[in-house]
Amino acid sequence: MSPTYPVDNKLVAKHMAESVGMPRIEIVSGDEVARMSDAALLNRANRTTIFAEVDPNQKERIILALKKRGHVVGYMGDGINDAPPLHAADVGISVNNAADVAKDAAEFVLLKQDLSVLHAGIVEGRKTFANTLKYIFMAVSANFGNMFSVAGASLFLTFLPMLPKQILLINFLTDFPEFTIAGDNVDEILVKKPRRWDVAFIRRFMLVFGALSSVFDYLTFGALLLLPRIIPLPSDTNSEALFHTTWFVESILSATFVVLVLRTRLPFFKSLPSRLMIVATLIVGAVTVILPYTPLAHPLEFVPLPGIYLLAVAGIVVLYFLSAEVTKRAFFRWHERHYPDA
Repeated sequence: MSPTYPVDNKLVAKHMAESVGMPRIEIVSGDEVARMSDAALLNRANRTTIFAEVDPNQKERIILALKKRGHVVGYMGDGINDAPPLHAADVGISVNNAADVAKDAAEFVLLKQDLSVLHAGIVEGRKTFANTLKYIFMAVSANFGNMFSVAGASLFLTFLPMLPKQILLINFLTDFPEFTIAGDNVDEILVKKPRRWDVAFIRRFMLVFGALSSVFDYLTFGALLLLPRIIPLPSDTNSEALFHTTWFVESILSATFVVLVLRTRLPFFKSLPSRLMIVATLIVGAVTVILPYTPLAHPLEFVPLPGIYLLAVAGIVVLYFLSAEVTKRAFFRWHERHYPDA
């Protein structure tokens, strides 16, 4: 007669790990944990894949050790004795038929006896986090760049670089496609492992792509100063309104289309955005180009753009789009070399 083992047995745990194909198996038993100091457990916990035959107090010690090592710890339990480790974990998970004290201690209570919901929840959470970061990247880099563009333009212009109502309209139109980021497609590489909130990374991203945005704003300013010398405008042309209109169109087109590049770490053509984002981007682009030729142009103080100005804007936007793609690849290569664990 073959021997039987209790459920929480190191041999059973090892067999189960081998059955599911766990690549590295290192088991520590409760007796070993009991003999370890907190410092020793802190070092051992980071290398151990399975803890077996542990009591509730030891579970709590293990969880606290993993948290001190910088891990985000989830724990699932259904008994009265599971309350301490459920409290200690970052995320406590229980089931609907668990003891009341376990359910009270848990952050999540599963209503179905189906663990696949945990996997689905983790994937969805990582997608949400990735899309949240996309929006933050767009917002901080664009605002940082616009701040320097407006400040720099104010040094050599005798009029406001942009009227307040035009700035508000820019903010509204550029935010419209970014609303769709919440449901955007997420690259598989961003779902494979957990990501952490990294303010330093956001700051580096902001400095690099905010500066790139300002470079093309200044390129637009240069074109606006140079074009009238090459192709004289009619004497009755409102040069201030022409400046405002051209920069308005360039700002929105560059901001909306560069989102398609910066939303992914992959080459933009290998990571397609959601249909809603594509539609929103095209709608905003069309509205921006058409707006100066509509009755709304007068209250907004816009003027129709000459064809050469539209061509100049198109060239700048395409150049910005390609430059953002090249800069993105260089930025992430540099970041992976200097911050491999990020």
